[in-house]
Amino acid sequence: MTSLHSISASIILLFIASCSPNTEQQKGLVTENAMVVSARIEASTIGAELMKKGGNAFDAMVATEMALAVTFPFAGNLAGGGFMVYRLEDGSVGSIDYREKAPLQASRDMYLDKEGNVIPGMSTTGAMAIGVPGTVDGILQVHEKFGTLALEDILAPVIALARKGFVVTKKQENRLKYYDSILTEVNGKPLKEFSGKKEGDTIKRISLANTLESISKKNRDGFYSGEVAQKMITFIQEKGGILTLEDLEIYRAQWRDPVQFNYEDLNIISMGPPSSGGITMAQIFKMIEPYDIGQYEHNKDEYIQLLTESFRRAYADRNYYLGDPDFVDIPTEKLLDSAYLKNRMSSFNVEKATLSSSIKNGEMNYYESDETTHYSIVDQFGNAVSVTTTINGGYGSKLYSDELGLFFNNEMDDFSAKQGVPNMFGLIGAEANKIQPQKRMLSSMTPTIVEKDNELFMVVGTPGGSTIITAVTQTILNTHEFDMSMQEAVNANRFHHQWLPDMVTFEPNGFDDSTLQKLSIKGYIHNKGYARIIGKVDAIKVLPSGLLEGGADPRGDDTAIGF
Repeated sequence: MTSLHSISASIILLFIASCSPNTEQQKGLVTENAMVVSARIEASTIGAELMKKGGNAFDAMVATEMALAVTFPFAGNLAGGGFMVYRLEDGSVGSIDYREKAPLQASRDMYLDKEGNVIPGMSTTGAMAIGVPGTVDGILQVHEKFGTLALEDILAPVIALARKGFVVTKKQENRLKYYDSILTEVNGKPLKEFSGKKEGDTIKRISLANTLESISKKNRDGFYSGEVAQKMITFIQEKGGILTLEDLEIYRAQWRDPVQFNYEDLNIISMGPPSSGGITMAQIFKMIEPYDIGQYEHNKDEYIQLLTESFRRAYADRNYYLGDPDFVDIPTEKLLDSAYLKNRMSSFNVEKATLSSSIKNGEMNYYESDETTHYSIVDQFGNAVSVTTTINGGYGSKLYSDELGLFFNNEMDDFSAKQGVPNMFGLIGAEANKIQPQKRMLSSMTPTIVEKDNELFMVVGTPGGSTIITAVTQTILNTHEFDMSMQEAVNANRFHHQWLPDMVTFEPNGFDDSTLQKLSIKGYIHNKGYARIIGKVDAIKVLPSGLLEGGADPRGDDTAIGF
């Protein structure tokens, strides 16, 4: 395989300066045939190299996903879950849900004490927080349905990378340092693989390489049954968890129809429940469509106000109605009805903020982890995949198996432990997202593909927990309404509102004082003294010439690679 250094020197082109629609366009990497944009250069490189050797986007998806598990353990995973939305060269679309499930022994009030109060930390840290992993079954089903290369050939470079090791970046050093004490506390010892690692150090993942070898040779039986499964369950149960071998053996990812909707001349294809992304984003776009957004100044008060009011109303519905469609009847048709959405926006007043206390579900506060990861792929055949995957919190439950090289998810926290009580990320759950055995927890992951004039136009997604939906929405609007390049659209500063808490969150140093003052006068509360980045968008845009432009988010170590 071509060295990372030679590839980075020849084809990586990242622009990290702040962008503006009024300046000369700054473009990201532009390639002719195929591209992968992901959180790590190693993962993007392995995916692109497989396509260069004749593989398709789905082969690259399997390799990229597993390479992120090696190099980006903060969110990349084998013991987590995710969603993929795809579009084939012939225009047909689909999606797969490999979200984690609640174990068979899970129960509605498993995180409540005798007084009915939520037990702090029980759903977020340690073995009781772990849902049944879905990632491995997901990638294997994708490979079985669409893959063209042998699984062993796809995983070989990933296994080689795990054995050889990867170089720690500065941002990775900072994350490891931040989490070191809690990883040590949860595991009862420092994790020698990760503890104390500095920028420039090499981390080798030998145990993970062995687990990947098992999957490569035995397929599903290399993870969900046999030696690896037994070691996994023994480890989790010894730490006090409730996962069983039966949980692993009966887990299956689910192929589902994606959510599709139109916005002006775009057809947007996104993930349906148990992801809330597609329906919530569809509500947002349909609520703002009657307004001439392109005439607003980008990221100024009128634009921010309109989007904030649509965000507020859509998230109120999201938190009340959405859950696992295998367990809950979701009124999708009603939620996307034009008359219903027009009525939802009837209380919008350009002169003042609508209080979230006055907005109910259309007749909950929820804040998911930022520690997800997204990647976008387009191949030389015209296939496109958009994939978001996670173990929920940073390093998931923080529980790590030295023997298997796995961090385990803390996805059980994405259920409603108690109606009306926020989870670790601030979103408040309702009955539709209550804990039930074998149920999938609600998610905000929003892998998305956009068509324009019936042709592939964009592949987009991001991590960011509850901010994912609003970040993806703004990235699409940046390209469509403000004619930004893909890289500019990704770079552009973002803001967020999620109904509760009733606060508009702005990224640091990206919005002028005059704009914030105008919003304050109208009654909008915004984050003062605290700001954080919102998402790390990785996207691909098909240019009018047919060339591909990557947008790799400079907020992370994200990188576009292609040929």
